[in-house]
Amino acid sequence: MKKSAGLLLYRRVNSGLEVLLVHPGGPFWAKKDSGAWSIPKGEYSESEEPLAAAKREFVEELGLDVPEIEWEELGAVKYSGKEVVAWAGESDLDLTGFKSGTFEMEWPPKSGRKTEFVEVDRVEWFGLDEAKEKIVAGQREFLDRLSDFVTEEN
Repeated sequence: MKKSAGLLLYRRVNSGLEVLLVHPGGPFWAKKDSGAWSIPKGEYSESEEPLAAAKREFVEELGLDVPEIEWEELGAVKYSGKEVVAWAGESDLDLTGFKSGTFEMEWPPKSGRKTEFVEVDRVEWFGLDEAKEKIVAGQREFLDRLSDFVTEEN
């Protein structure tokens, strides 16, 4: 089973909480919206600490520094043959300067041509209700855990 780690940033606004989600780049995701967004995350090896991997992936996907804040582990969820562990942290991160890393793949399929795509083509803050519609189904549990954590915190 593949293992991934990610960071779920949240901020408090008048209407409640907003969370930071990313939209994956590349041709497969280009026309997908609802159920396509994710927390910034990526795979890690057994020799890498998951939180360190989550921070590394955050920088790769957003091109922004990881906020220097306290991180609360939200645990892991399993879906689509992988296990994702996430941490939540409160920060009103300024998205100015967002610049995703890139990856290369054969496109169009079976063309023999390699094309470069951004890992993330959009990054946005969403209220929890909208985020639950936007995020991939397997990660919705993180939003529920975040909501429970923030409620307990107050």
